[in-house]
Amino acid sequence: MTPRIERFADQGCLVVKGPDRPGIVSAVAGAIARNGGNILQSDQFTSIDDEPIFYQRTVFHKENFTASIPDIEADLQDTLLSVGLDWRLIDRSTPKRMIVLAPKSDHCLLDLLWRQQRGELPVEIPMVISNHPDLREEVEYFGIPFHHVPSQGADKSEAEARIMELVRGKADFMVLARYMQILSENFLRRIDVPIINIHHSFLPAFVGAGPYRMAWERGVKLIGATAHYVTPELDAGPIIEQDVTRVDHTFSPADLQKHGAYVERATLSRAVQAHAEDRVFWHGNHAIVF
Repeated sequence: MTPRIERFADQGCLVVKGPDRPGIVSAVAGAIARNGGNILQSDQFTSIDDEPIFYQRTVFHKENFTASIPDIEADLQDTLLSVGLDWRLIDRSTPKRMIVLAPKSDHCLLDLLWRQQRGELPVEIPMVISNHPDLREEVEYFGIPFHHVPSQGADKSEAEARIMELVRGKADFMVLARYMQILSENFLRRIDVPIINIHHSFLPAFVGAGPYRMAWERGVKLIGATAHYVTPELDAGPIIEQDVTRVDHTFSPADLQKHGAYVERATLSRAVQAHAEDRVFWHGNHAIVF
């Protein structure tokens, strides 16, 4: 049985995107009202381009929303296509399926599992996959299946094929919770779901291995974390969320890493929440986050 998020029962989320023009907001609001919906929240943005693009996210309440989806979609198809908009209608009571790839370190993974268990993240977690067996007990404590898929050496094709086999058809998006393996372009293309990564530095600074050592060597006064979508270009996907914390000359590299872990897990959780709530739009290499 598909789980439901009861606090979002009878709530729809309509996200639209298209060339900016007069009448879009009226068309969206009119379609929702015509189908008996009451708007609870609406956010919109028009890009700063030579040919501006309009983005809007509207949350509304409608009695028996789930049963009404086919009728509402038929109306939206006629209404919104006529003003040149791409659109999606989402049932907010259905959680997104999030599969997590994790390493030995547990701080980002356990923060996600804890928030999901508390109902803070509107997701279900079909499984956790790790290239190390160390976190099996912690993951299974939350009642979530754990799969160990070793990934060693330069050739990752066997590991990626196994991950593909486990994930296919079971994920709406994936999260790299400090999973340090580089995913191939072939894997990204074939998996065909968004993947969110947490980078343990404030991009674009200190890219690569050992960022806290590099930060310490430069005597930085701020350290941070960046959550972004994964693309074939390493650590260059659209940025969803960033945060920083102040440090000073008394901090050792280990101190920087310890404080950085707090920022990493909070930044990743906020990014995951924004994605799971359909608040993120891709605009070129930018992420628009409502």
